[in-house]
Amino acid sequence: MIVLSFIAAILVVAAAVFVLLGPPRIWAMFGPADLGDVDFARLARRDTPNDSLACLPQLCAAKADVQAPVLTGSPADVFRVVQAAVSGEPGLEQVHADSGQGTLRFVQRSSLLGFPDTINVKVVPAQGGAAVLIYSRSQLGKRDLGVNRARVERWIGLIQRAANR
Repeated sequence: MIVLSFIAAILVVAAAVFVLLGPPRIWAMFGPADLGDVDFARLARRDTPNDSLACLPQLCAAKADVQAPVLTGSPADVFRVVQAAVSGEPGLEQVHADSGQGTLRFVQRSSLLGFPDTINVKVVPAQGGAAVLIYSRSQLGKRDLGVNRARVERWIGLIQRAANR
């Protein structure tokens, strides 16, 4: 009984510390939330199932989970469409944008515990318009329960709908 009370007390204290400090400060102890830029042409996927890639075979060395969409319009126009399309995502922070390079980077946090994921987007010229490459990866853990793949697929849908308006 004493052991259970002790364990319960530890859990209460841990929960209180988590709430008081906040998830961003807790997860920052494991490294920066923003995992930085990627080179899609040389990208090596993780050994653990906590990332997802949308790309075209001729643009990425790594095997993609989803085919990157190719949208009509100039890369600059598609870049603006992408930026606007995903801006309403919950828990999303844009941490980098370079329209000249066609690169965007975001950190998106899960709603309950604030787990950070980094999402890299690159808009590149492609036959018939511009391709939108997306790489989403978790900062923490070895599995993501399909969150990154679902995000990549959701973002592709958002971007395609925004492009068709």
